[in-house]
Amino acid sequence: MTLERTTLEDSIDRAAETVGSVWPLHSFVTANPLAGFEDRPFHRAVAEAGQLFGGRGYPRPSVFRRAWEQGRIDPDVLAEALDVHGVSGEPEALLDEMAAVESERGTEPDTATETVDRVLSKWLAAFLDQGQAQWSMPGREQGFYAAWRDLAPYDDEVPGCDAPSDLPEIPTAALESVLSDYPQGRWEAIFEQHLAALPGWTGFIKQRADGHAGPWQEACPISLLEYLAVRLTLADLLDAPVEPDENEGEASDATEGADRDVPLPEIWLTAWEKSYRSRLLDGIDESVTKPSTENDERPAAQLVFCIDTRSEVVRRHIETAGPYETHGYAGFFGIPMRYEGYDSAVDIDACPPIVDPQHRIADRPEHDHDDRAAHDRWTQVASAGRKHLKSLKTNVAAAFTFVEGGGSAYGAAMAARTLVPSAVADLSAAVDERVPSRNEFCSPALDRRADGGAEGVLPQGMTLEEKVSYAETAFDLMGWAEFARLVVFAGHASETTNNPFDSSLDCGACAGNPGGPNARVLAAICNDEEVKTELRERGFDVPADTVFLAGEHNTTTDEITLFDDQVPESHSEDLGRLRGDLEDARAGAAGERAESMRGSDPDEAVRDTERRTADWAETRPEWGLAGNASFVVGPRELTEDQDLDGRAFLHSYDWTTDPDGEALEAIVTGPLVVTQWINNQYYFATVDNAVYGSGSKVTQNPRGNVGVVQGNGGDLMTGLPLQSLMLDDERPYHQPLRLTAVIHAPVERVTDILARHEEVAELFDNGWISLTVVNPEQDNAAFHYQGDLEWEPTLAKPLVH
Repeated sequence: MTLERTTLEDSIDRAAETVGSVWPLHSFVTANPLAGFEDRPFHRAVAEAGQLFGGRGYPRPSVFRRAWEQGRIDPDVLAEALDVHGVSGEPEALLDEMAAVESERGTEPDTATETVDRVLSKWLAAFLDQGQAQWSMPGREQGFYAAWRDLAPYDDEVPGCDAPSDLPEIPTAALESVLSDYPQGRWEAIFEQHLAALPGWTGFIKQRADGHAGPWQEACPISLLEYLAVRLTLADLLDAPVEPDENEGEASDATEGADRDVPLPEIWLTAWEKSYRSRLLDGIDESVTKPSTENDERPAAQLVFCIDTRSEVVRRHIETAGPYETHGYAGFFGIPMRYEGYDSAVDIDACPPIVDPQHRIADRPEHDHDDRAAHDRWTQVASAGRKHLKSLKTNVAAAFTFVEGGGSAYGAAMAARTLVPSAVADLSAAVDERVPSRNEFCSPALDRRADGGAEGVLPQGMTLEEKVSYAETAFDLMGWAEFARLVVFAGHASETTNNPFDSSLDCGACAGNPGGPNARVLAAICNDEEVKTELRERGFDVPADTVFLAGEHNTTTDEITLFDDQVPESHSEDLGRLRGDLEDARAGAAGERAESMRGSDPDEAVRDTERRTADWAETRPEWGLAGNASFVVGPRELTEDQDLDGRAFLHSYDWTTDPDGEALEAIVTGPLVVTQWINNQYYFATVDNAVYGSGSKVTQNPRGNVGVVQGNGGDLMTGLPLQSLMLDDERPYHQPLRLTAVIHAPVERVTDILARHEEVAELFDNGWISLTVVNPEQDNAAFHYQGDLEWEPTLAKPLVH
């Protein structure tokens, strides 16, 4: 039997669909770990994923009980949900029923399979290392299978292999050797089982082989075919099962003994979600059928933030600090770019994973700039110091000398970080004030190069038409018709120390990177006089005195830094007033967040947030997007009187300026899909952190600059750590609810969009997201989506608690 490589690859690709892609930690992307199951109803998806991965699909009964006792689940809503599914019994009795059938899911793997997992994980960590190891695995340029084959004879845990020639020469031959005992109709099931055995490493290989890893994949190529060739060869050598047991891993999400289409936990979950939705809809301002423009004074400034839930908190405080408008827009600001920082070691894709970068944008330093010289001097000294320190710590000959000569100073620095992190934060801030940032002497190079860039690579810069298009799209999506004297595009980033998951706190719309560069690009585009002229011809009356500038919201400290190098003197008073009001807003937002951070003093909130940035023992620098539950698309007036508690993604939209629905279509097919990824990442990491999260930070170990493992080896963990989700071992801070989407638009417009995009409608039809449309053409009457493009009128009902 000779296996065709293309036939094998097709079969492997189909088998891999159930394993979600995993991004490296330096650009952590929050994605639905069950993305491969979105084509089926939620309750079926979690049951099948439970069989494959052994993961829980619903919150534990204790979580439902706590939500019930706290009044988060409306009794009438729960009673109606139970009645619809023909379930009888008192809520307490049903909770007891769920608790009674709590049991461990799946079966324990046999010893031989555990050995395969351990050995394979060891070799994957060595091969996929991205610069962490001082001595890298030899032969990686040959590819994973060839490199492993050369070294396997030296591994005492691999039996029956004394020389590379004892193993097949190429990966397809290795698979042929193992699969020859099994009918071809079973191959795909075999592949699926073995790919799911280590879903973290599999997901990382899948992401990397899809063309997203750049030079690392080029230098050290790996494919799922090679991975399976090594894994199945190891299984054969170690006498581990190759073919899956058809009865293995049966789902047990509290459904045993119940003859129900929908399991009891899903009924409780749906009731909880509907209770939350009712409370959200009850706060909608029913008088706002369209944004108000009558007798409105021109705002002092308009600030555009990412739709990120953390922005909702600071936006409320900015709006109360002065005559300001705030808006929400996906944090990459519609610029699909690969960004080359002035002194960055690598380029980054600063756009969502579902969007391919279209431009290469580099920081352009100004010549003979004093700030540039100062920045370069400090950077060179700091870089040389770090390099020297690393060599002393890792060099066998120099290590003892380093301890003798520099150990006391190094120990003192460690003690300071441990005992007085606030002082370290002050020192860091002082250095930052003295050393110019690259934003002070660089600007993004936007103009298209005459040759368009090298063939086969992204073009450098943009054409005038492309610039105008990005500005026009931004204004369209937010429904802008009027402009303030100052318009701020504020990206966001986090600040933390000793945190492998730091990129998970940056901008998800920028693929886990800071959003400041994207904000600077859009501000530069909008300040371009040629762009303004073209925009005016297209109906956007941008006043001559409107100045666009960029900023960056530090979500750990709530400080908003403005990049104001292009602001003229005529606007200095406006800028000074805005800076002062942003400081007031920061204090208010930090104080509000302090209440949710255990051990924080609201009166010292700003100081405490600064400490968290420098404290290397801080497992929870901020809550990130924990608590996210809804996505609201509409004008700010719709919810500006509500305290949404940092739980809502807010995207600006004016249905009256979008008669063809094109802007709404872009929101529904883009940002809404990304927020579903985020929501499900938080949901599944909360309900089963061991399988879909990454466990406690205390016992994590980084691997190869790509991810973390628990303890000293094993699978690459795929999701968020416990500290990002839980108040303690038993109580989640994140309420595990599926996303509630609320759109302010005519029902027919939303129906047309769903009819054209079956892949998005599928998310609603299968229960991954719920959708309610607040129809401005019917006095903001709410209609809830029932599936199959059908709607049902609904009445908001406030919760009693």
